[in-house]
Amino acid sequence: MSCRLGRSIRLTPQNKFAALENLSDSEDINRFWVNIKENIKTSVKESLGMYKLKQHKPWFDVECLRFLDQSKSAKMQWLQDPDQSNVGSLNNVICEASKHFRNKKKEYLKNETDELETNRKNKNIRNLYRGINDFKKEYQPRTNIVKNEKGDLVADSHRIMARWRNHFSQLLNVHEVNVVRQTETHTAEPLVPEPSAFEDELATEKLKSHKSPGIDQIPAELIEAGGRKICYDIHKLTISIWNKEELPKEWMESIIVYIYKKGDKNRLL
Repeated sequence: MSCRLGRSIRLTPQNKFAALENLSDSEDINRFWVNIKENIKTSVKESLGMYKLKQHKPWFDVECLRFLDQSKSAKMQWLQDPDQSNVGSLNNVICEASKHFRNKKKEYLKNETDELETNRKNKNIRNLYRGINDFKKEYQPRTNIVKNEKGDLVADSHRIMARWRNHFSQLLNVHEVNVVRQTETHTAEPLVPEPSAFEDELATEKLKSHKSPGIDQIPAELIEAGGRKICYDIHKLTISIWNKEELPKEWMESIIVYIYKKGDKNRLL
């Protein structure tokens, strides 16, 4: 997260989080957390705008789209009237479009290699390896087919979801637990004070960057860039959780990402 991002986010949170100051300690914890989460997202959206997804072919611009439309029009004319003149016109348009596409792709690849060289000279290792991985990636078609317990292919979306549900239910739930004899011990529980605001700020500073967010889709960089105002409201939430001994329901949910390593992609191991 760059300094520019931090300054951008700090432009709006004071106004967005002013409504949270009226929430009392008896306020519902889930509502408290939802207010914090939505205010963070609203502040970021207004400060930075929406993120544009990366195109599959970044070099495909408006001019390429114009050549593609010309090819479609020439093909439609040939289908309606397949005489020799329309065949020659179609071939000429296709040749010009293919030549333009090749030149655009070569120009894009040259710019990408120049950027890699710049990252190498500037020792920007993260962007360097990210660019190298983009070059090494080959086309990988996405398949929405899995195999059931018998090894038969399943293509229906509802049956696929049921297959994944059963797989992780068997993988994560322990059905056989050894009975362990427990011995009751009575110890004096020390009086632990409430977490201080300094401890929350220290924990926020220690958050690691470039990590995938949880189900709330809020990365650590946004919390760090929010400054003291966000830390103050998170501290109020922490104190409420501490006193009530209750967590927001969303914090008890998790995202499971199935990472393919080797073998048959359609078989769930």
